[in-house]
This record gives sequence, C-alpha cells and structure tokens, in this order.
Amino acid sequence: MTERFDLPAEADTLDFGHVLANRLAGGGGVYLHGDLGLGKTTLVRGLLRAMGFSGRVKSPSYGLVESYQLGGLVIHHLDLYRLSDGEELLYLGLEDMLDGPTLMLVEWAEKGQGYLPAPDWRIRLEETADGGRRLFLD
Repeated sequence: MTERFDLPAEADTLDFGHVLANRLAGGGGVYLHGDLGLGKTTLVRGLLRAMGFSGRVKSPSYGLVESYQLGGLVIHHLDLYRLSDGEELLYLGLEDMLDGPTLMLVEWAEKGQGYLPAPDWRIRLEETADGGRRLFLD
C-alpha cells in the first residue's frame, strides 16, 4: 500500500527523515526516485541526522557512494546518475557493501538494474504546483 506525504518546504523533507529512521532502523534497501533537485539527498540528510549522524552529508554524485557507520549499521548512500552501465556497480564493491547489517539508499536505481538487490522500500518525490514536494512511500 502506497503512503503519501506532503512536504511543503525543505525543512519538512529533512524532518521526514525521522519517520524513515523509525522504519529503517533495522536496515534494508531503499530506492529513491525523482527528478534532479527534488530533494532525494536532502531526505537522506534528514534520515542520517535522525539516526544520530552529525557530520557533513554530501551528495555522492561524483564518487557514486558515501558510507556512514551508525551504531551497528552501515549506511550506504549511492547516486547512480552518472553510471553508464550497471555492471560498474561490481567494481564499486557492491557485494561487500551488502555484508552485515546495512541500509542501502539508492538514487537513480534504474541505472543499476540487474545488479542491485530488490528494494524493501521505494520512495518517489514529485514537485507540487506550489513548489513543495509530495512523497510516495511503498
């Protein structure tokens, strides 16, 4: 069942990280969908803050992956926008990233199709007519 949330401002997107932190505390895989600039990395930043990370959270656009150790969980934030072929994920050490308790947050997952594990959750962000965001979670 798809849940819908309205996020009128960037602060609401950051705050929604608390909702996700409760649902994702045990790890898993999440595909983040939405056009450029709709707040996928902002959402990840809010999630990491809610899970206790206080350092800088940057977009993994150029390095493709940023990893964070929080308690007993390793969180991998991937941005596959610049990936030319899904097979490149093998060279990033995807299999190693899945060892142990992990949470994998993947932007532009369609670029890794056939190489990524199936997600436990899908999040889709859309822009609303007033410039806010609408989030769909399933």
